[in-house]
Amino acid sequence: MPAMDKLSIHLPQTGESYFCSPDESLLQGMLRLGRKGIPVGCTGGGCGVCKVRVVRGAVRPLGPISRAHVSPEEERDGYTLACRAGPACAVELEVAGRFEKPFRNGYRTQGRPSPPPPTNTTET
Repeated sequence: MPAMDKLSIHLPQTGESYFCSPDESLLQGMLRLGRKGIPVGCTGGGCGVCKVRVVRGAVRPLGPISRAHVSPEEERDGYTLACRAGPACAVELEVAGRFEKPFRNGYRTQGRPSPPPPTNTTET
């Protein structure tokens, strides 16, 4: 696809900009170029790590979005999962998910502490 068919994606929070084809997800476009502005999780719409809000422009759905991560109200307010949306025009996004993968320091859920680190049970 010629470069002129790709659409500009901008993430003001990180200063990151890249071009994305209308037929690929916002997340795929970023990953294809080796960029890191949007957190990456399962890439299949189920984990919510790549949640973004469309600040300017418009996106189109590329697959189902888990309602556990984006409610109908949030969707009306411009929220979506970057792995399940493609650009319909030039887009400015705000990352709504965490900039840190939730599994980096063990499983964490909001309001719950991380489990304690494993202890060495072998004695010398």
